[in-house]
Amino acid sequence: MKAIWNDTVIAESDDTVVVENNHYFPRHSVKAEYLKASDLQSSCPWKGTAKYYSLTVDGKVNENAVWFYPDPKNAAIEIKDRLAFWKGVVVR
Repeated sequence: MKAIWNDTVIAESDDTVVVENNHYFPRHSVKAEYLKASDLQSSCPWKGTAKYYSLTVDGKVNENAVWFYPDPKNAAIEIKDRLAFWKGVVVR
């Protein structure tokens, strides 16, 4: 699987975990140079508290396009240390 935004591969792995139709990539497969920490957080009753990153590629910014659960609840433990994408990031 690849996560692509602004014609750039942000992540690539053959070891994604699919939860609610979202591919969660291992943290080590995501190119950290494109990530910038965000203050946004959200909550899921069964996964826990999500935190976000924004993407910056070639001067373009995609705010809060990456999310992860730093301390997922037991029901979602398989997504610990994994990141998922949305907001125009193509995963294929």
